[in-house]
Amino acid sequence: MPQLDTSTWLTMILSMFLVLFIIFQLKISKHNFHYNPELTPTKTSKQNTPWETKWTKIYLPLSLPL
Repeated sequence: MPQLDTSTWLTMILSMFLVLFIIFQLKISKHNFHYNPELTPTKTSKQNTPWETKWTKIYLPLSLPL
């Protein structure tokens, strides 16, 4: 039974990593990034909900007298 030749594996793995690195660098370099992004003020509107106008009290089991 022939033996598996693994002498070229290191070369193939290193070349694969190099090619993947180059491909990712080329893909990233095609993107246009904004250098100075400016914050835009957002307006929040107050919404009236029905439970805000009612008086409610929450009874917790731990707050009951012993």
